[in-house]
Amino acid sequence: MQTLARAIAFTLLIAPCFIHPVLASPFKVETIVSGLEHPWGMAFLPDGRILVTERAGRLRIVERGKLLANPVSGLPVIEPIGQGGLLDIVLHPDYHNNGWLYFSYAEPAEGFFTNDYGTAVARAKLDGNRLTALQVIFSMNKKSGGGRHFGSRLIFDRDNFLYITTGDRGERERSQALDDHAGSVIRLHDDGRIPADNPFVKTEGARAEIYSYGHRNPQGMALHPTTGEVWLHEHGPQGGDEINRILPGRNYGWPVITYGENYVTGTSIGEGTHKPGMEQPLYQWTPSIAPSGMAFYTGDAFKEWRGNLFVGALKFQLLVRLELDGNKVVNEQRLLERQLGRIRDVRNGPDGFLYLLTDADEGAIVRLLPNRKN
Repeated sequence: MQTLARAIAFTLLIAPCFIHPVLASPFKVETIVSGLEHPWGMAFLPDGRILVTERAGRLRIVERGKLLANPVSGLPVIEPIGQGGLLDIVLHPDYHNNGWLYFSYAEPAEGFFTNDYGTAVARAKLDGNRLTALQVIFSMNKKSGGGRHFGSRLIFDRDNFLYITTGDRGERERSQALDDHAGSVIRLHDDGRIPADNPFVKTEGARAEIYSYGHRNPQGMALHPTTGEVWLHEHGPQGGDEINRILPGRNYGWPVITYGENYVTGTSIGEGTHKPGMEQPLYQWTPSIAPSGMAFYTGDAFKEWRGNLFVGALKFQLLVRLELDGNKVVNEQRLLERQLGRIRDVRNGPDGFLYLLTDADEGAIVRLLPNRKN
């Protein structure tokens, strides 16, 4: 009853702008709010408000179906460069008691004349419309120039460990270097301390924060609802977008093995698609769909979708629904193709519906509702 009451209360707070049906579909799309500048991540507060990041470096609040005019103050220095800026946001699993929220962003290196940047993660508490108690708990150790491949998805597992994805920053060989945070999945305690059981804690020369490596640019991450394992997807180069099941200490191959190829020329990369000691993806897309955002559906609104994996796509502007048999993808359905634009994020809402962020100058939060006749 309490869960139902919270869902009803959240639904009343949303107050949709408009609804339009999707032809021959079990769902319709409802726009919650628009007017967001390239939104990247969102988090649902217990009181029904929604926090949304804008890549330009603003944290926004949606309350009762309206985008509050003033951004949240108190953010650290953020560099909106290329694919970087203010990126993902998540709440601590015990947010109700401790009030911590976490966000990732492109952080400039120290110094007045730097052109180097890297992925960073901070935590803070929300007090009205400002952040307090700000703490930077992770900062990429080798910052570099350019605006590509920051990764930046965040997730907590069932033991309250925080996982952070970092991209290779457009320098592919960095993904194979264990002394470099680039191209890896980072695992930390909620306050930034390094877990004693991280796989490279005792490896000389390795960064003890690294949990897995050999990644290109992971922009989607989700916790499997049955096993509790971390899954992620990552961009391939002109093919070879991958879904991977993340296990401690494993090497996921980039750029030594890949199903993708060099842009424009179409020439091969690395040593092929397989190599001993390197993991194979659970699933891959060639040609690329440019995935971003991912969630296992766990709500009750679409019972036929429970346990399915949903992935947003930037390139083909669609939402992918994947049916699973264990760790194997057995069916793919493509939804909303070129109807909403680039889909940047996918989340389960507290009301049992599926929420999407569209990546545009005038981006929006939308949710999928059952398209059932009375």
